[in-house]
Amino acid sequence: MTHSDLARRIHAVSHLTGRFTLRSGRTSTEYFDKYRFEGDPVLLDEIARQMVPLVPSGTEVLAGLEMGGIPVVTALGRHTGLPCAFVRKQAKPYGTCRLAEGAEVEGRRVLVVEDVVTSGGQIVLSTADLRGLGAQVFEALCVIDREQGGADALAAEGIGLVSLLTAGDLRTAAA
Repeated sequence: MTHSDLARRIHAVSHLTGRFTLRSGRTSTEYFDKYRFEGDPVLLDEIARQMVPLVPSGTEVLAGLEMGGIPVVTALGRHTGLPCAFVRKQAKPYGTCRLAEGAEVEGRRVLVVEDVVTSGGQIVLSTADLRGLGAQVFEALCVIDREQGGADALAAEGIGLVSLLTAGDLRTAAA
């Protein structure tokens, strides 16, 4: 499947119209329902396959953010062979009481993996938490960059954003 074919397929499966409030608090008349492409195992596998070349050299751990980054990071880990960490928004108050489950992040170069980026707010918060655990985080990788300021917000925190697709790619593919 070509990059354009993938964009068309994601758009067809996940693009909704209406009135939506985004995590950032912004409202939008269109929404990319990530759960629709994450819940399709064949499509998710193709997304992960096309994300492999975007993983920066030297990455030691892939860190998927709760909740949408978890299926993406798991599929990507399958294709790269890299270990995965699953990052909670808050450490759970029982059991291991850990913020990051799975692979150890301390002292390792970690790539944050997310599904859709709008403002970049959750990546900023989670990266600060990961760095507090001793992770070296310089980049984040997402499936869709909505192109609404996320890359700039991340750059201000020393995090480069790499995206498989942008909102513009999806609009072009649908035309």
